[in-house]
Amino acid sequence: MVDHSSPPRPPLSTASLIARLAGIGAVVAVVAGAFAYVNGTLDPQRLRPKTLVNALETNNGLHPGFRRNHAKGVCVAGYFESSAEARAYSSAQVFSAAKTPVIGRFALPSGNPYAPDSSVPIRSFALQFSQANGQQWRTGMNSMPVFPVGTPEAFYQMLKAGAPDPATGKPNPASMPAFFAAHPETAPFLAWVKTAKPSASYATETYNGINAFYLVSADGKRQAVRWGVVPQSQDAAGDTAPSGSDFLEKDLVQRLASGPLRWQLNMTLANPGDPLDDASKTWAGEHKVLNAGTLVLQSSQPQADGDCRDINFDPLILPSGIQASNDPLLAARSAAYASSYVRRAGEVSPLHSAPQESKP
Repeated sequence: MVDHSSPPRPPLSTASLIARLAGIGAVVAVVAGAFAYVNGTLDPQRLRPKTLVNALETNNGLHPGFRRNHAKGVCVAGYFESSAEARAYSSAQVFSAAKTPVIGRFALPSGNPYAPDSSVPIRSFALQFSQANGQQWRTGMNSMPVFPVGTPEAFYQMLKAGAPDPATGKPNPASMPAFFAAHPETAPFLAWVKTAKPSASYATETYNGINAFYLVSADGKRQAVRWGVVPQSQDAAGDTAPSGSDFLEKDLVQRLASGPLRWQLNMTLANPGDPLDDASKTWAGEHKVLNAGTLVLQSSQPQADGDCRDINFDPLILPSGIQASNDPLLAARSAAYASSYVRRAGEVSPLHSAPQESKP
């Protein structure tokens, strides 16, 4: 977990940091047209996945073959060791089996695969758990505790606010403040942004699922949860993220060469009245937290030929015993990921021969 006791590097202003973070969760940025996409009914007045993917490319640049967001990443592999503590709440095999194989991916929330690691303070972590019964659980998590907005439509408006002005090549400095002024639900996210301190390593970061899901027991009882993973490793006192281009992957490789890395998988149980369909809202007060088990990472691979490269980390790929909530961003993300995957899979990509060092 990040050590907040030491002073961080001089923070960015809220406006400049928000401008840099306009693409956060941008794979989700295809969200505004997702319901039409899922339902197969594309009204001319409704946003389409193609329109939104094009908007992402306008904001981030076109990088054929790469993910439209989280383009820069590294593959990891290991296993999940269940504590059996969640077994009473969920019939999913992952919570009762001794070990479940895992493939994962660490990444930066940017559509530019050559972005410096220091360009954003957020880290992302996606996982695929492969159960012995053939079912899979896929999830994507971020180091931020909440999402900026709670609906696909609002996120698309945020994306447009961060679009570059054709005349200058940069976002209009007044657009993002105007967006936030019109969307008070962004307050929890903005409060986090003002104090966000990037970790010095992928291995020392806490990652949050943000969206709510249901654990479903063998007898059909449902318990709403939000999940996340907490690292056993911590930044040393005074450690801050370096200003280099590729320090995160290099650090990860070095750490894994010395031994496995571990995170505790926590399931935070919802209290009555907690919002289950709005990822922009925090769950206030005390909550029961289950220690579901330990995630153990043993190895890493460059994404150019790693096992994670072609995985679509669709958040609605869930095993029996876990169900999605009514959070509209979940269905949106599922459709967005599919649209983005189809597009990048059909492109001639430099990813297969991607340089190990970032470009300027």
